[in-house]
Amino acid sequence: MKHLIILFSALLLVACKKDKETVSSSTLADSTNIVKDSAATNLSSGKILIENISFPEEIKECSCYFARNKADFEAEKYIYADDAGKTAYMKLDGKRLAMNLISSSDMEVDEELTKEIESNDYKISVKGKKIKGEEALLFEGTLTIEKPDGSVITTPIYGECGC
Repeated sequence: MKHLIILFSALLLVACKKDKETVSSSTLADSTNIVKDSAATNLSSGKILIENISFPEEIKECSCYFARNKADFEAEKYIYADDAGKTAYMKLDGKRLAMNLISSSDMEVDEELTKEIESNDYKISVKGKKIKGEEALLFEGTLTIEKPDGSVITTPIYGECGC
């Protein structure tokens, strides 16, 4: 994910500096190296942009919501939320999506969480392990997104499920 942010920042820098010859040529050389490095490390991850979402207004009661890590979670920078029943919310490739939950595990049976979500453009799998249980259950795990063209990205997640 860091590579995508660096790549995006470098491209914006190059796009904004095209009017100045001297800055453009030195920036272009630096950007070329970053692009090559990013492409080499992200070939298997495809081109799926996961963006932060605000907590969905549609969710009124029980829910699960996840961020990329504990710091983002505490800062309320969520990348996934669901209503613990039938609808999951994410912002992928610049579009806010409400998708159907296909299946969700019963967290009371074991300490693992699994969810399967599908839309026309994405197949999403959430897998997590309970790390703390009080009124809300805290989880760490992974979120995997697949597109029909074969692009796949997996990112770590941290979050909670509760009522």
